[in-house]
Amino acid sequence: MDHQRPPLVEDQTTAHLFLVLVNLLWVFAAIWSAWGLGPVLILAAVLNHLITRLECRKRRKAGRLRPTEEI
Repeated sequence: MDHQRPPLVEDQTTAHLFLVLVNLLWVFAAIWSAWGLGPVLILAAVLNHLITRLECRKRRKAGRLRPTEEI
């Protein structure tokens, strides 16, 4: 049996981030058209907070940030 590694694939990070942006925009537009701008702003603030918490957790796990230190 041949145990060769599969070939490396090219980095698709840019394409994935672009598609996340497109999906986020249409979801925000749908929420805005259904309930107005207020819920969109609240959802954006919540997403921003969650992304910041994720960054803190990753830094803490990597040992670059003390558990009590904030960004």
